[in-house]
Amino acid sequence: MLRFLKLSIFKRCRVDNEHHHYHHKVEENKDMTNNNNIIISACKSLTVWRKSLLVSCQGFTVFGSDGNLAYRVDSYIKHPNEIVLMDGYGKPIVTVSRNKRLGLNESWFIYEGEAKDSSSSSKKPIFNVQRHAHILLQNNLNTLAYVYKGVSDERHYAYVIEGSYRNRSCKVLDEERRVVVEIKKKQDTTKGVSYGSQVFLLIVSPSFDSGFAMGIILLLDQMFS
Repeated sequence: MLRFLKLSIFKRCRVDNEHHHYHHKVEENKDMTNNNNIIISACKSLTVWRKSLLVSCQGFTVFGSDGNLAYRVDSYIKHPNEIVLMDGYGKPIVTVSRNKRLGLNESWFIYEGEAKDSSSSSKKPIFNVQRHAHILLQNNLNTLAYVYKGVSDERHYAYVIEGSYRNRSCKVLDEERRVVVEIKKKQDTTKGVSYGSQVFLLIVSPSFDSGFAMGIILLLDQMFS
């Protein structure tokens, strides 16, 4: 069964990428001023499998449009306070670390590479992500989290995450409300097959780093799973 699912994912990766490239090119030509769509056509499409290839681990396995392994996460703990995203060769790309502090808002830091490595004992995060406090702001229930640069707690965010991660329907928007990342359910349109919530698509604008986009998925999974 595991082998069948892997082969099925590989088969659909290239088709999905070509479909989304065409879809966004059409939308771009149709309305260049529509900020609710990714306005650059050459988007990168990744297939995310919410499962580690290691039998005893929790994690993620991410395939590129060519079917090759792009990223992976392997953890022996279901909800660790620190998660390392690696590329297909095991090199650390980003680390997502939970910021333990008192208050209503949950917060996470995203570091480049490993949070603590031999070259630096005081590595600074590149982004700070705060979960939206729905209890206090009932008028904006569609918002999931805000992304700030560095460790800033200011209200001027760099990105906002909207939608529903549980339903695998999310968008990351920049300051000008342009979609730079989209999370969507994966379906086999030729056979009408849905992969459920364990396999889904990550569509990334060429102006956005796909490793950072996967870091956002990791923290959303910690927040809402």
